[in-house]
Amino acid sequence: MNLNIIGKRKIFFTISIVAMVLVLLVTIFVGPTLDIEFKGGSIATYSYTGEMDPAAFEKTVEQALGQSATVQQQENSSTGQTNLVVSLTQSSGLTTENQTELLKTLQETYPDNSITAEDVNNVDPVLGREFFKKCIVAVIFASVIMVVYIGFRFRKIGGASAGIVAVIALLHDILISFGIFVLLGFPINDNFIAVVLTILGYSINDTIVIYDRIRENKRTQGDKMPLGELVNMSINQCMRRTVNTSLTTAMALLCICVVAVLMNVSSILTFAVPMMVGVISGLYSSVFLSGSLWTLWQEKKAAKAKAA
Repeated sequence: MNLNIIGKRKIFFTISIVAMVLVLLVTIFVGPTLDIEFKGGSIATYSYTGEMDPAAFEKTVEQALGQSATVQQQENSSTGQTNLVVSLTQSSGLTTENQTELLKTLQETYPDNSITAEDVNNVDPVLGREFFKKCIVAVIFASVIMVVYIGFRFRKIGGASAGIVAVIALLHDILISFGIFVLLGFPINDNFIAVVLTILGYSINDTIVIYDRIRENKRTQGDKMPLGELVNMSINQCMRRTVNTSLTTAMALLCICVVAVLMNVSSILTFAVPMMVGVISGLYSSVFLSGSLWTLWQEKKAAKAKAA
């Protein structure tokens, strides 16, 4: 296989630009949903007996409290008991009076289900915002460290330019994963931060492999081969390894998604789906964007030096 990736880079740039525009449109018209841990609110857990319709239970909670709520079934791994977890995003939280009135309403509405309040937690919105800020700082710090590391390791092929291009490719992958969160209505929570940090570590590995091959080929070929051809050759030499690694990981994540759907484990699903898309996006950006962007940078730099 010998794909002319550098020669067709405008096509790949266009695909990425279109993808970014779609993410922007989804963000504007659908909008992200911040989870309680970032926005503040309350989480109440109720146990019950018999059969229970979560949708009907959710409607009852909303009518009783006069605010929107999300209800999910969750199995207690230690007892095997299935509970209903109510999430409320109103920042004021549930007062003791609210909790008492809600429990009374639920017990009156479902007298045969022996509903009991197991746990109620109020999340301070100030703490949630502070946690979110710290997560953003962690992502920025990780990106800066990557630029410095790659700039030092690949100083013979442009240094800082290689690091900056690698981070641009990572931002591309993160935005794609963010778009999936928004499109599928997944809440932005610690799963999103976990996906972002995992992509930062995973996707950069494929880019480093390609950079390493470019450096080795540049050392052996020198100026005998045009830069575009050298980069294209380097990418194709890494293609099989990169594709096999990424697809294997994506297939494993797909299996996790299937199990999460069958077992109704939303916390795993909201991690595995965006992560799977991020891995595929990372494959695309490493193969079709990183080398092409770096080549374009070096060509512009050489043209500017020649003009001077």
